[in-house]
Amino acid sequence: MKKAEIKLTIELDDNNVPETIMWESTDAQTKEALPVKSIMLALWDQNYKNTLRIDLWTKDMPVDEMKRFFYETLQTMGDSFLRATGEKNIVEDLRDYCAHFAEKMELSQN
Repeated sequence: MKKAEIKLTIELDDNNVPETIMWESTDAQTKEALPVKSIMLALWDQNYKNTLRIDLWTKDMPVDEMKRFFYETLQTMGDSFLRATGEKNIVEDLRDYCAHFAEKMELSQN
């Protein structure tokens, strides 16, 4: 059985606000820790039938990048949901909402 490990290292200021977020994986092409500005981690707790979440971003993450991050996260959640369930119709609805979100947030579609 193959195993991979993902490691997150978060440096906090005196008010527990993230200053830096680094991630690394034993399965990645590069073995060095890489900086990121934001993470969203969702875990399914099968015993309690609910979602555990960690949402963090550094205090210097620009708002325009946060808007793009949310947009792209919504898009990729649709991809994952389609692969997991095959529910094409609702994913099309989510894509429509993502287009609406991008328009309202004035994001370019590039």
